[in-house]
Amino acid sequence: MNELDAAILGIIQGLTEFLPVSSSGHLELGKALLGDNSIPSESLLFTVILHAATALSTIVVFRKDVAEIFKGLFQFKWNDEFKFSFKIILSMIPAAIIGVFFEEQLESLFGGNIIFVGFMLIVTALLLWLADKAKNTDKPVSYSNAFVIGVAQAIAILPGISRSGATISTSVLLGNDKTKAARFSFLMVVPLILGKIAKDLLDGNLMESTTSFSILAIGFIASFLAGLAACTWMISIVKKSKLSYFAIYCFIAGIVSIAVAYYN
Repeated sequence: MNELDAAILGIIQGLTEFLPVSSSGHLELGKALLGDNSIPSESLLFTVILHAATALSTIVVFRKDVAEIFKGLFQFKWNDEFKFSFKIILSMIPAAIIGVFFEEQLESLFGGNIIFVGFMLIVTALLLWLADKAKNTDKPVSYSNAFVIGVAQAIAILPGISRSGATISTSVLLGNDKTKAARFSFLMVVPLILGKIAKDLLDGNLMESTTSFSILAIGFIASFLAGLAACTWMISIVKKSKLSYFAIYCFIAGIVSIAVAYYN
């Protein structure tokens, strides 16, 4: 992987993290098209770095929300901010369990398995199509909803399943307001990504990588800048209920991916 490849993959990650088309799936497709032959652990490392960049872009876009949450937490009162933070914690549990106990199995899926990615994109298309048909409400995310949405986020660790698509779709199908669902979806992933990076640092996984610092830095910057633009755009799209367009895209991308991988 060279600097140009890293920039391209960073832009792909930044744009697709917030659009419901699976950033991890598109990263695997991008790596395959660019001829990246990274072993699964190296590939997953680069993916984590790019996700960290989009986590930072989320914090920037939702800086007022993040500030209010921290303010509420340090007041040590059962206020709205503390309740929201508790829901975020509930949503993290399923993905945290999967990440801790099935890390090696997950790494094996991030090695250019394009046929698997294609099928998962089709699953994402189905979720988006169902969510687009759901009626909008003003219902907030409940505690039980937060855990169920967290299960969807855990499943979306698989490349090809859109994290934002899975979590927003699940939230909408549970009857939650679409705008609130998008806000919760974007904020719930931030502590999970930061936790993953902290775990890798403590385990020494990041230090074992042979990927150069310049490659990781270029990918991070490209992903961060693209994420800033895509995050705001996606919020507007969810409000207008245009998820069916992304469902069509994911379905076509999935079919094409399977066909290309099969005939190659």
